[in-house]
Amino acid sequence: MLKKYFGITLLGAMIALSGCETMPTQTSASQISAINQANLVQRTWTATQLGNSMLKTEANRQNLPYLNFDAATQTVTGSDSCNRLSGSYVAGRDTLQLGQLATTRMACLNNNNLDQKFHEALNKVTHYQVYGKTLKLLDRHGNLLIQFETPTAAR
Repeated sequence: MLKKYFGITLLGAMIALSGCETMPTQTSASQISAINQANLVQRTWTATQLGNSMLKTEANRQNLPYLNFDAATQTVTGSDSCNRLSGSYVAGRDTLQLGQLATTRMACLNNNNLDQKFHEALNKVTHYQVYGKTLKLLDRHGNLLIQFETPTAAR
């Protein structure tokens, strides 16, 4: 009889102790947010696509639009292909709110209104996705507004 109780007690203890095994931790929402924001900053993002149109550098056209995000100052700087721009931003896990952007006012000739189209797209941005060397700025419905590439991988 004692052997039976001892066996049941030992089996119960083994079951209880096996239930105490540590489980792998899941990445929390705040950790995902921090990772996404870290992937966004300290890189130069050059526009490769505006809506459904691919952007290519041509000999008679100035540089493509680009953006830089600075986490320390929460500022975004860059160019719309003609004028320099700067402003504030707030990034969340996958949300991106751009503040009012200040720009220079140079005449932009022969750029097929790329600067205006770029600003119109920036005004609609509500979300972002970063995958390796690609940044996608999206509207509130998840539609691609602008796609960027960077030569620098995440650090």
